[in-house]
Amino acid sequence: MERDDRVRTRWDSLPPSARMYGTPADPGPRVPRRALGRLARPVLAVVAAAGLVAALALAVLRLMPSGGEATPLTDTLAGVRLALPPGWEEEKVAPVTGFTSSARNDDGGLVMTRPLPGEIADPRAGVKDAAEHYARLLLKGDRVKVVDDRPVAGGHTRALLARYDDVVNRPAYLRVTLVTNGGKAALVLGLLQPEETAARQALDGVMASAR
Repeated sequence: MERDDRVRTRWDSLPPSARMYGTPADPGPRVPRRALGRLARPVLAVVAAAGLVAALALAVLRLMPSGGEATPLTDTLAGVRLALPPGWEEEKVAPVTGFTSSARNDDGGLVMTRPLPGEIADPRAGVKDAAEHYARLLLKGDRVKVVDDRPVAGGHTRALLARYDDVVNRPAYLRVTLVTNGGKAALVLGLLQPEETAARQALDGVMASAR
């Protein structure tokens, strides 16, 4: 029995998927475009608000300081105070005789303070003598070079860089600063080994905070 031509026409006009799985079902009533617009506006508002909150949170995080607050090191005998940034720890006893306070960090940095008796007539000459003395005592380098020598507020500072001929000892850095405050003089000494740019800048920052 042959199919009716009208049935064959309708069958042939269907796509292959409809022939295999049947005629697609009616998707139901469509949502008007105006209704979609009304639904989309609240969703877009929520997304925009969430984006604004995230942007504000990121801005606040960028404005917040990355590190903690500095810890003061106060040497009442020397009459001097230092600001120790995070990573520095005050020691109970200074490792060098004559110094009354000290602190160190994990990068090989050491800073010490001590009082100086009497008045200092020439801070530059006093710093020069102290730097030479402690270079012989602490650095013991094969070649020692002056890398900084300048006046600072209330005193003078001098820095030395020591190099060694052997392959074991890496370059070492020494800075000596003399500060005066209220008629009293104090010596601040910083030592670093191995000498590296970031570690040296950190040590110089602690030394510069002497008041």
